[in-house]
Amino acid sequence: MTTDAEEPTLTIDELAARGGVTVRTVRFYGTKGLLPPPVLGPRRVGHYGREHLARLALIEELQRQGMTLSGIERYLRQLPPDLSAHDLAIHRAVVASWAPDTVETVTLGELERRAGRPLGAEDVERLVAMGVVRPGDDGYEADLGLLRLGVGLLDVPLSQEAIFAARKVLIEHTRAAARELSQLFRGEVAERDARDVRSLSAHMHPLVVQALLTAFQRSLKEELGEWLTEPSEESAPG
Repeated sequence: MTTDAEEPTLTIDELAARGGVTVRTVRFYGTKGLLPPPVLGPRRVGHYGREHLARLALIEELQRQGMTLSGIERYLRQLPPDLSAHDLAIHRAVVASWAPDTVETVTLGELERRAGRPLGAEDVERLVAMGVVRPGDDGYEADLGLLRLGVGLLDVPLSQEAIFAARKVLIEHTRAAARELSQLFRGEVAERDARDVRSLSAHMHPLVVQALLTAFQRSLKEELGEWLTEPSEESAPG
C-alpha cells in the first residue's frame, strides 16, 4: 500500500494525534472507506503510514471547505488508489487554495490540537517567527491555512535562517509567476464582461495552483536528483 519508502509505523492513537482528530474519528473514516485499512503487524496491531496521515489531512481540509461526508466520499473515489503522500499533499494544497485566508484566535491547547502534537515554547516561537501564529490578548492568532505547513517545518533538519531564505525565494518567484499569468489571462478575457471574468477566475484558481504545484514538484525532483548524483569532492577523480 505504501508507495513511499517509509513503512507504516504509526499506531491509531499516534495517527489521530498527528492528524489533530480523535481515535473515534479515525475509526469512523475507516468504516466509511475514507481511510484505507492499516497494515497489520505483530499481534495484529494496525499500523498507519504517511499516506494515511496525508489522506486524513485532505479529509479534514475538505470538511473545512464545507463539503459533506457524501461529497468527500465522491471526491476520494475519483482519486487514484495508489497516490503517495506527496501526491495527496498536492491535492490538499489545491483544496486549501479554494478558501479565503482563515485566521482564528485560539488557545495554546487548541493550537496544539490543530497542530496534532504538543508545542513547546521554542516550537511556538518558531511558528511566530514564520508568521504562522501571532501572540494575541486571548491566546494566539493562527493562520490555519499555513499551520500544517509550519508544524511540518518544525521537524525539518534545516536552520531557521535557511527556512526564512527559502520562504523569501518562494514568495518572490511565485509572485512573479502570478503577475505574468494574470497579465496573460487578462489579455484573453479583455473583451468579456465582469461576470465572465469572475467565473473564469473561480475555475482557473485551483487549476493554476495544481499546475504550479505539479510543475514545481517535478522541477525540484529533477534538481535534487542531479544534486544527489553529482560526485562529491572526495569521490571525484583526480
